[in-house]
Amino acid sequence: MNKGIVAIALSVMSFAGLFYVMSLSKGIGSMEKKNLKTIESVCGLFPQTIADVQAYATQSIHDANRALETVQSLEASTRTFDNTARAVDILQHQFSVVQSAIAVLEQVHPDEAFRKICHEQVEKLSAFAVDAFANKKLYQAFKEYVEGNAIKEALNDVQRYYLSEVMRDFKRQGLHLPDEKFKAVQSLKKEVIKVALAFEENISTDVSAVHIAEKSLAGCDTTFIANLERDEQGNVVLRCDYPTVMEVREHCTCEETRKQLSRAFNNRAYPANMTLLDTVIALRDELAKQLGFASYAALELDAEMVQTPARAETFIKDLAAKARVKMDQEFAALKADLPAGVTLDSKGRFKPWDLDFIKTYYKKKYLDIDEHMLGAYFPVEHTLQCVFDIYQRFLSLNFKIVKPSWLWHEDVQLIEVRERESGVVRGYVFLDLYPRLNKYSHACHWGVSTSLRTQVLHEREVTPSVAVVIANFPKKTKDRPALLKHRDVETFFHEFGHAMHYVLGGTELASLSGTAVKLDFVEVPSQIFEEWMFDKQLLKELSHHYQTGKPLPDDVIDRMLALQKFDSGWFVVRQCVLSLMSLEFYKSGAKKDTDALNQQLTETYLPHVMFDPHTHMQTSFGHLTGYGARYYSYMWSKVFALDLFSVVKQQGLVNPAAGKVFVEKILSKGGSVDPNILLEDYLGRKPSQQAFLEFIGAKA
Repeated sequence: MNKGIVAIALSVMSFAGLFYVMSLSKGIGSMEKKNLKTIESVCGLFPQTIADVQAYATQSIHDANRALETVQSLEASTRTFDNTARAVDILQHQFSVVQSAIAVLEQVHPDEAFRKICHEQVEKLSAFAVDAFANKKLYQAFKEYVEGNAIKEALNDVQRYYLSEVMRDFKRQGLHLPDEKFKAVQSLKKEVIKVALAFEENISTDVSAVHIAEKSLAGCDTTFIANLERDEQGNVVLRCDYPTVMEVREHCTCEETRKQLSRAFNNRAYPANMTLLDTVIALRDELAKQLGFASYAALELDAEMVQTPARAETFIKDLAAKARVKMDQEFAALKADLPAGVTLDSKGRFKPWDLDFIKTYYKKKYLDIDEHMLGAYFPVEHTLQCVFDIYQRFLSLNFKIVKPSWLWHEDVQLIEVRERESGVVRGYVFLDLYPRLNKYSHACHWGVSTSLRTQVLHEREVTPSVAVVIANFPKKTKDRPALLKHRDVETFFHEFGHAMHYVLGGTELASLSGTAVKLDFVEVPSQIFEEWMFDKQLLKELSHHYQTGKPLPDDVIDRMLALQKFDSGWFVVRQCVLSLMSLEFYKSGAKKDTDALNQQLTETYLPHVMFDPHTHMQTSFGHLTGYGARYYSYMWSKVFALDLFSVVKQQGLVNPAAGKVFVEKILSKGGSVDPNILLEDYLGRKPSQQAFLEFIGAKA
């Protein structure tokens, strides 16, 4: 997942795709500092004390106001692209670095008081942004320029595309409305930001846990059990982080333990977030109506590749239908041989807390795949170095671990990324890969400071970008190194792929750089890169048994590759359910029974699994506020990703010549070209679903 910095706030004030925030440097209002020449200047992007957090936010608001006044006060006859359009792009770029840096630390900083002040300042900055970057004076300044001097000024294609996107976005912001109606819209936006940020915070700070006797963890890895914390009664504490949840759901032979932890996981942030979600849905529905759209889904999708909710829904339902046959075959095979102690419900359905356990049993028995055995071949240090090597070879880059004097936690590492031939620094990537209490509990890429090419610099002299990759991988113990599961490595390929898109996507405008693309295209590069994890030769390179040093045997790799299609039908249909859920929640109407809609969609599309009425997974489904109605974009972009990947694979997965073309035609463009054009230019034809359907083992 590519985490758009303060996505909630910027989704209501974004210029030309600023859902993904761009940033420059700590030096707000100081263009001289933007080049990030030293490691310390990179770390200087982040506030290091509570006083810093407050000072950064206050100063950024002051400087943004000053820059806006300059742009808005110009006479129409004197307006140029540089003093109007580019000036706004730069000031947004500078403002967002403070907002992004503070927001990242809210998710990862170990100190509770620090996180709290970060949350308060992010909320303040977000509310300011609604008024500052979507105001009528600024709209009028752009309108004057676009309808006046821009017509006769010699602009390039990127500049004209930027102007068209900005003007369309101004309309979606309601700046064409009468003053009183526009004020009401602004008030709604601020309320949405406040409630949505609270929704996200409740997920991040949830500390749900199950306390059980150690004997109730039979079947789980002994090292895993030994490293769990104990309560005062001597019971083990199972927290709702992904390594813990998946270990229990896949391997614990005690159904009651699987059931308790599964329910706790699917009830994170409940009941508080039920009220907040209801409020967000109602506010967004009202916002859309005020802006002249039939629904919030219609408002959001108007800016995307898909354009309309009807088209998104048709796409998702068609995909679900094609994957349904494959899913039915998968469940028939699972049902034919259940592990001991597992039973179906009265309607012959699987219980949701049993599903991962049954799949693990099946993989072990029929595919001879033991996840614990596989994990021994992916020690973190070796595996990550191999992942980096693959990226370096394909993209012609050099990575170097650097050691700054300050990091927010001892587990964090910092990578410097350089072009291999020129030696030019293209960016820095912070890695925060291990779980800790109150840290963001999923995996994501978080853009902080995007790469940028300016007219005053030679094209090769781009400003470095700064990004953060967050994960929650198992930690090392006194007996063995940290070991990754195969899906952990796949996840890292994905998130680091976002980082490479962010690092290499520098354009002349911050609003169109890095991952600032249409949201339903943003997952395409990262989903291409995760496919590297399913190539036999690369798996040989990646795998390295932590005791023997040997790679995975050929026959095991063959079974792993066969496993890729094992439950692909279920995965696709499940993703389609989540996509339809997000679309349904944001259809026209202020009141939605989200529990009923969740149950209806689950029972309609996933009839093999019993719906558990004691869970409310939507309260921890953070995409409902961040992505809104746009969760369909994961499947939408997966189809395109596999189509592109089929071409890359033909040319060679670590072929630098193929990598060069991929960078030039896809990554380097950022959001400066419509994705539909990028796809056809790279493919040399119209996109197709064929590669995707072959990937999941379904028929067209």
